[in-house]
Amino acid sequence: MGAAHPLDMLTGDEVVAATEVLKAAGEMPEGAFLAHVVLDEPAKDALAAWKEGDPVVRVVRALIVPGPDLSLVEARVDVTNRTVIERAAVEGQRPALGMGEAVMAVFLTKEHPDYIAAMKKRGIEDLDNVQIDPWPAGAFGYDAEHGRRIARCISFLRENDADNGYARPIEGVIVHFDMGRGEVIEVIDHGVTPIPSAHARYDVDSVGPLRTAPKPLEITQPEGPSFTVTGNRIEWQKWSLRVSFDPYEGLVLHQIGYEDGGRVRPIVHRASIAEMVVPYGIPGELHGWKNAFDAGEWGLGRMTQSLELGCDCLGEITYLDATMANEQGEPWVVENAICLHEEDVGISWKHVDLWSGSHEVRRNRRLVISFIATVGNYEYGFYWYLYVDGTIQLEVKLTGIMSPMAFDPAGDPPEHAVVVAPGVAAPVHQHMFCARLDLDVDGAANRVEEIDVVAAPDGEANAWSNAFGPVATLLDREGMAQRSVEPSASRSWKVSNPAVRNGLGQPVAYKLNPHMSTPTLLAGPESSVARRATFARHNLWVTPYSPDERRPAGEYPNQSQGGEGLPTWTQADRPLTDTDVVLWYSFGVTHVPRPEDWPVMPVELTGFLLQPVGFFDRNPALDLPPPQDHCG
Repeated sequence: MGAAHPLDMLTGDEVVAATEVLKAAGEMPEGAFLAHVVLDEPAKDALAAWKEGDPVVRVVRALIVPGPDLSLVEARVDVTNRTVIERAAVEGQRPALGMGEAVMAVFLTKEHPDYIAAMKKRGIEDLDNVQIDPWPAGAFGYDAEHGRRIARCISFLRENDADNGYARPIEGVIVHFDMGRGEVIEVIDHGVTPIPSAHARYDVDSVGPLRTAPKPLEITQPEGPSFTVTGNRIEWQKWSLRVSFDPYEGLVLHQIGYEDGGRVRPIVHRASIAEMVVPYGIPGELHGWKNAFDAGEWGLGRMTQSLELGCDCLGEITYLDATMANEQGEPWVVENAICLHEEDVGISWKHVDLWSGSHEVRRNRRLVISFIATVGNYEYGFYWYLYVDGTIQLEVKLTGIMSPMAFDPAGDPPEHAVVVAPGVAAPVHQHMFCARLDLDVDGAANRVEEIDVVAAPDGEANAWSNAFGPVATLLDREGMAQRSVEPSASRSWKVSNPAVRNGLGQPVAYKLNPHMSTPTLLAGPESSVARRATFARHNLWVTPYSPDERRPAGEYPNQSQGGEGLPTWTQADRPLTDTDVVLWYSFGVTHVPRPEDWPVMPVELTGFLLQPVGFFDRNPALDLPPPQDHCG
């Protein structure tokens, strides 16, 4: 079981050891399950002190759900020495939705007489043709929510297993299900709406004649890829980093550094998607409660899919498996969970000297580290890119199927939704992601400035009224470091290290560049979702590093009343200057559906860039060799 590095990925043996230790300690009573077993990452000072060859003591964090009540147990287990080193009871909180309980909700709902009656009212006799989706319930003051772990279940009609169930919503029926006790609390029937008839299948046999296939496109690297993988450590084109996998965050990047002048210069200590929320913009009891926290309430890592060569990934691919724990404490391995490959992305730089006629051009290349999660109806692809010029990018690709509603086509179409098929409308909604970016720009003592490019005032120094330039505002405390993008000012945020200077005497720095769509949460500040997803009300938050501050909506967002996480931590208004800072960047998509998004949605993109600003003395890609066998 011995790990070579403290950040090595969790292993199946460690999952088994943790479960055995917990059972021996009496922490797993009959009926209990494990919401998660994750590596307890060492604190930054411990990691900094560790040297290769030092012993590695591995500790995991386990969240135990002992029974149906709102009582949890957080335990830290030393799996190297097989002992429980810390235990804490947590009262009044709910874990992420249990997979086993969600399956139970589907089966038991179909057996409930009120649900059977509601289906019969709609002419549905065979419940084998009904798809039931359990949803996180949120917090809206229903009696069913109090003192329980519940899901709200909605239904769709399928003709067979291959059908697109989302094409035929069974409108008007909502089931409140007690996940802990395994019982239907109530079946609420808001009235019958005609069920759409179109199947909206999207498989090859259903879409009609296919277009002529494009000519084959082969991506080959006869000499193999340029990167090396040793355990979970990756090295490529002066970059080095480690990867791991978390049941909530999915892919996590650690210790990202760039070799320069004979040493690896640190840039990012840890980067991940720490939370996301999908709020729906349609009011009313039928759909207004929908605002799933796809990381904290479901788990992006738990929903990850095995990737296939030629389908999800193209080229010379290296795959990494992800090991997690199922709810019984057994190892759960997702094969090919992480895809690793190189991509050519056009030119890195080019110039033709018109005086001499000489020209120089270099090809750009990036390392791609990705995974894809299927959270119910939606797919989210997360693609981290490392470029040869020192740029880091996260690109999120959204696809899958929208969660629609049915309406009577004889009447008016619903407001706050877009008709995408006869009798089918897709509500307007948002996808808001929050990236946790623990930057260490050439060291941990950093500061953050907001950079706006603004016009200079008219006057003698600007007689032609054409002057403009960057203006920096130091974000020196948490209270003022809650910011939103301003596209007209080309706003970015620069993280610098004043103690380290480049060859021009400037502080070395990286900047967070919004790059793509950057909405903030549109729901009103007093709404349930705004109280729970306060992180999405601003694009940027900055906090001083604390190992216990990991989730921007709190550790337990499921059915929370809100206020946990960033809004609580930042009340202290802690200083941020020349300290170890963490950036929490919220970004995403406001999705106004189109007919072209139906029945399956073309990829939509969002994301951001981390770019060097004076981190190097000059273009770090100058030393790229010319393309071989090309360009004269």
